[in-house]
Amino acid sequence: QGNMAFTGKYEFEGDENYDEFVKKIGLPSDKIEKGRNCKIVTEVVQNGNDFTWTQHFPGGNTTTNTFTIGKEADMETMGGKKFQATVKMEGGKIVADFPNYHHTAEICGGKLVEISTSSGVVYKRTSKKIA
Repeated sequence: QGNMAFTGKYEFEGDENYDEFVKKIGLPSDKIEKGRNCKIVTEVVQNGNDFTWTQHFPGGNTTTNTFTIGKEADMETMGGKKFQATVKMEGGKIVADFPNYHHTAEICGGKLVEISTSSGVVYKRTSKKIA
């Protein structure tokens, strides 16, 4: 895996355990509805250990997290909460602890696979590379 393994644009392809997970982390029901099977496009720019991670939601909303592996950064959750986290790289996976869930992201067979875990509920989102 090269250093720029994550760089690219990825479109939502499918997920598992969405409803159970978002209820667990306390997303409001209007956000739950909006996010279900949402064709989110995730755009990642990786420059060594520096990342810009942007999620484009239908309707023009975007969330961008900028972070450097191993350094504390200001981040934003799925629900729009701001927090600080230190993002790590473990075996080619990006690992971060959000306030109420543990998140990993990896490139697997050309797809972006993101796994979030909260109190034993595992939410998996897969996105295919489009650019």
